Amino acid sequence: MSFTHTALITGGTANLGFQCALGIAQQHPEYLVVICSRSDPNSAAASINKTTRQKNVIFLPIDLSSLANVRAFADTWKTKQFPTIIALVLNAGLQFPGEVQMTGDGIESTFAINHVGHALLFHLLFPYLADKARIAITSSGTHDPAQKTGLPDAEYVTAEQLAHPTPESAKSAGRQRYASSKLANVMWTYALHRRLSTMTKRKLTVVAFDPGLMPGTGLARDVGVDVEGKSGVYFEGKEIIRSSKDSYDESKQEDLWEWTIKATATSENERREFGLVN
Repeated sequence: MSFTHTALITGGTANLGFQCALGIAQQHPEYLVVICSRSDPNSAAASINKTTRQKNVIFLPIDLSSLANVRAFADTWKTKQFPTIIALVLNAGLQFPGEVQMTGDGIESTFAINHVGHALLFHLLFPYLADKARIAITSSGTHDPAQKTGLPDAEYVTAEQLAHPTPESAKSAGRQRYASSKLANVMWTYALHRRLSTMTKRKLTVVAFDPGLMPGTGLARDVGVDVEGKSGVYFEGKEIIRSSKDSYDESKQEDLWEWTIKATATSENERREFGLVN
């Protein structure tokens, strides 16, 4: 079958990501649905294809904790000649409840997987996004202290401190590092939206999404008409709500944006491209 577009979901082999992939595959048999995780031990792609009686879901491995692996994934993508990406769902996320863990790149693991790896993946796949493509970033109500989720309050001082905790900040609980990474997801969404809104060649939208207790079909909705034209907003389930007070701090958003480019770009040319400057 010839597919019209591609939908890519990170963390698509289990839980919310799996349900999202299933929903998109069912709603859009004309899409190639690519699910990405470090592994697919339960053959999620085959399971979805069996459920839908279609053959439009495939699995590709990615390790978001490794910048080199994300780049290798993007290099592989170039060779596949997939249809342009109409939906990019940056959903994968982990938390490490114990002491600080660092990736091989020397970045705190929660922040590396939940934000940095996803940001690099977006930038590398940016040339393959279709006109009117939608980017959905899975955040969480834990980013907002006002929601009183039971997790320690998210805290953003600088991106550098999240990436390389000081001896003092390293004392914070792993669950706080998770909440702070989810705050970074929302802040980066808003920074990205400002840049996408100035582009003229393609109309791209980005939203942050808190699935709450909803099944993954809610996230799958983000490729549907319900959010068409909406960008730079935060969804809780099906409703647009205000995100946390800190998430609207543009100076912190820009600190995160600039730090992320510096941490992921490997050349001056990439720094310009990742900056999304027209």
